[in-house]
Amino acid sequence: MREAEFYSIIDGETVSCDLCPQRCIIKSGKSGLCLIRKNIGGKLYQTSYNEVSSLNVDPIEKKPLYHFHPGTSILSIGTNGCNLSCSYCQNFVISKNISVRNKVSKEFLLDIAKDSGSIGIAYTYNEPTVWYEFVYDCAEFFFSCNLKNVIVSNGFINISPLKKLSKYIDAANIDIKAFSEEGYRLLGGSLKPVLETVEFLLSENIHVEVTHLAVENYTTRIDEFEDMCRWLSNLNKHLPLHISRYFPCYKLSLPPTNTEFLNNLYDIGKKYLYNVYLGNLNFNNDSFCPYCGFRLVERKGYNVQKFIGDNICPSCKRELYFVL
Repeated sequence: MREAEFYSIIDGETVSCDLCPQRCIIKSGKSGLCLIRKNIGGKLYQTSYNEVSSLNVDPIEKKPLYHFHPGTSILSIGTNGCNLSCSYCQNFVISKNISVRNKVSKEFLLDIAKDSGSIGIAYTYNEPTVWYEFVYDCAEFFFSCNLKNVIVSNGFINISPLKKLSKYIDAANIDIKAFSEEGYRLLGGSLKPVLETVEFLLSENIHVEVTHLAVENYTTRIDEFEDMCRWLSNLNKHLPLHISRYFPCYKLSLPPTNTEFLNNLYDIGKKYLYNVYLGNLNFNNDSFCPYCGFRLVERKGYNVQKFIGDNICPSCKRELYFVL
């Protein structure tokens, strides 16, 4: 446990958490929406500072990041908590509950990363924003050791803490869950701060890929999805977009996303963006040159079977959009 950053005292018993746009008002003895930021005696504490609920070495493609060091592995850690309330949460066991956690140190994590051949560390599984203090300290440490830092996030964070953290971040996958304020209200959040996060990360030359979990007749509508693709293309037509298939989970029992609907989204995405992928399916996940169609990366699930290993297309000699 450690005293939190980015909070203000309202009175002797109540604090305001200023880390994310929720700006929870928290009375003594209570926690914010995220579960792990708690008011203890009039001060806000991060209650899972150096405690992990999940730790694995994953393919970088599982984050998903398809254009950031393809075919490598990355140490991946998470804790408990989230600052949104998605009824279809895919990781609700750790994001919406307090689970068993194990204490770790930055040095311990570094040893695992080096022993496993990992390119660095990814903050994932739950929402890393709410674990800010440990993510920041760990990212600073890994950065000093010349290893990569990756965040897999819903992007729902205030700009001031994001700016502080961003100097140590190499890549991010940001989940844009809907492309309307109405869609985000279903999830207990707001679209505008998420878009600001994407824009800011790109302005800092951080590698960004975007995920959209497609929930038909809930948060995903064709016209709004096209608006999102158009907005992304105005930022960078090369920006990779991962369209993931929804399956019933947590509190939402809608049927799995129809594959025809997913293919329709894919076709719309390709009108605006060079690099579009379908997730939670076993196709449309190879990478091709956007100029000549040459197959650059061949994937089977999360595993890379073939990769050209260069940022220049061997066929047309055009520059590609990979971080290597």
